[in-house]
Amino acid sequence: MLQYSKANAKLKKLYKVEALAEWLKFGRWDRKANVYSLDLLSGWSCPFAKDCKSKVHETGNLTKSGNLETKLKDGIHTLFRCFSASQEVLLPNVYKKRKANYELLKACESVEEMADLLDMSMPIDAGIVRQHVGGDFFNEMYFLAWLELASRHPDTLFYAYTKSLSFWVKHMDKVNSLDNVVLTASRGGYQDHLIEKHNLRESVVVYSEQEAARMGLEIDHDDSHAALNGGNFALLIHGVQPKGSEAGKAVRELKGVGSYGKK
Repeated sequence: MLQYSKANAKLKKLYKVEALAEWLKFGRWDRKANVYSLDLLSGWSCPFAKDCKSKVHETGNLTKSGNLETKLKDGIHTLFRCFSASQEVLLPNVYKKRKANYELLKACESVEEMADLLDMSMPIDAGIVRQHVGGDFFNEMYFLAWLELASRHPDTLFYAYTKSLSFWVKHMDKVNSLDNVVLTASRGGYQDHLIEKHNLRESVVVYSEQEAARMGLEIDHDDSHAALNGGNFALLIHGVQPKGSEAGKAVRELKGVGSYGKK
């Protein structure tokens, strides 16, 4: 079985977004619906990532606590480090969960098999599901499996940031036919040219609130922009960044603004 994750600190804010209340009301389960995500290994499952490409690698050794020792490696074009990859190197259980999910899905041989796995594993009280806090649509079959899952569960909202834009464009009619699917093009990948060509709604990582203002973009602090159909928006840089990088300097100057921790 796949392991869906309960809402993290940022996703928990969705419970307070009035426009999303319809997806979280008491429904067919006779209980309140909840927010979940399905996460995969960052970088490894992101075939079109560029600016944020980061991967966690196993060294083959064990730590003193008995966990697999891992190291984080940035890609050759990395401008800012993927925050979820940073999570995986710091939190062994997060790494293990995402790795297990990724391997189970890769082992599937058809869209139907993937969709069935996603379906049987999804919590019965899932009202909103984000694909993915970590990871992306790693191949076309997997992308189609999520669309199939959404067609089976019209009362659940599915939303995602993605750099796998060719899959979206190829199956645009199917995506548009599903009222419970919301996608956002995550700028900074190898397929950015498709954003303008097909007028895709996008999110852009910015290094300051002033940069977002100059671009005329609102900053999404609670994932509501991503979960609701609307215009383009910005995300503030956050997470552990490479030492000496412009991204690292920006995070220090933000002094916690844009951070999605529990504080």
